[in-house]
This record gives sequence, structure tokens and C-alpha cells, in this order.
Amino acid sequence: MGWWTPRRFTEVGEYNSTMWYVYILRSKVDESYYIGVTADLRSRLKEHNSGETKSTRAKAPYQIVWYGAFMEKMMAYDFERYLKSSSGFAFRNKRLV
Repeated sequence: MGWWTPRRFTEVGEYNSTMWYVYILRSKVDESYYIGVTADLRSRLKEHNSGETKSTRAKAPYQIVWYGAFMEKMMAYDFERYLKSSSGFAFRNKRLV
């Protein structure tokens, strides 16, 4: 599916408002970056900063430096995967942070 995919509607005809967020965090300890995906950005940042996330525990605290919202879960995960690639790394540094 691409960006042209039609919107999905619930049974009552209302748009399903669940958004998926791709986010970039910067460590306040060593200025390194972390890229992730979530449906609840605020609680996910709290998890990173409280040490609940094993992969980011050592470099907490973090601050959000960029996030993007997606209507489709798979599009969000695809963009996260792209940002973690070598060309996505260059795009992140040139355009996002």
C-alpha cells in the first residue's frame, strides 16, 4: 500500500482516527539518536526516559526532536525502516534534525 491508499472507515462511516507516529529522540547524555514507532507518543517517551525500554535505558533522558504522523500502521513502520537505512540516515540529518 502507498500514500494513495483510500482512507479506511468504520462501520458507522466515521474515519478511524488511530494515528501512528514515527519519532526521533536525541539523548541528552551523548547526543545520539533513537528512531521508533508508536501509537501513543507521550507514554512512549515516558517509557524511554524512565528506563522501561532496555535498548535506550543507558542513554536516558531523551527529548523528541522530530515526529511524523501516519494514518496506516504499515506506512509508519516502512518509514521507520527507511530512516534506519543508510539513505534514510542522510535524509534524517539533512531534512529532519
